[in-house]
Amino acid sequence: SSTCSALLLFISIMTMFMSGVVAIFEYDLKKIIALSTLSQLGMMMFSISLGLYELAFFHLLTHALFKALLFLCAGVLIHGAGNTQDIRSFGGLSLNFPLVTVCMNLANLSLCGVPFLAGFYSKDLIVELACQYSWGIFVLLMMFICLSLTVLYSVRLTYLSFVGSYGGGTSISVCESDYSLVGPVVILSFTSLVSGPILSWLNFPAPVLIFLPAFLKWGALFF
Repeated sequence: SSTCSALLLFISIMTMFMSGVVAIFEYDLKKIIALSTLSQLGMMMFSISLGLYELAFFHLLTHALFKALLFLCAGVLIHGAGNTQDIRSFGGLSLNFPLVTVCMNLANLSLCGVPFLAGFYSKDLIVELACQYSWGIFVLLMMFICLSLTVLYSVRLTYLSFVGSYGGGTSISVCESDYSLVGPVVILSFTSLVSGPILSWLNFPAPVLIFLPAFLKWGALFF
């Protein structure tokens, strides 16, 4: 019913918002990725509240691939950094883990919905179809704020782990030579690149026509 949909819409938006805000202030690597998962589950519930069930399932599939990649990359980093999960003790890991850095950033960009990566095909479609619904400016504004929060905690995670100065943690071991660790990461990186269009072609036999004013069309990319 419309009452249930409105209630689910409110809960899903609050879930996206709260998990995004908490992830920005979190320092535990695994907790940041877990809160990111909670945020994307909110996105799926948001899609269901609008009646877009197929899109919610599509986002579930694409999100599963690049989020599995994120967790595996986090595992390699934790293993290589002496079993510490605090990103304040990381910093400059791109020198020790160049391959994992590329793969993790690819997964992060896909999570943020950067065009033509896996997350873009599902996330952007949900956002644009939500813009066609007449839920009011509050719902649209909260949705765009939640999108920007995703980008914020992803950039913060990347900066503190790979770009910033070394945080003085335990000794770093180079474990990229272990193919049992790096092999699945490389395979999932490939799926993060190509799964979006492939699953889109399999799920939707016809292209979706969306008519929006220019400022809404560029809204997701801007935020």
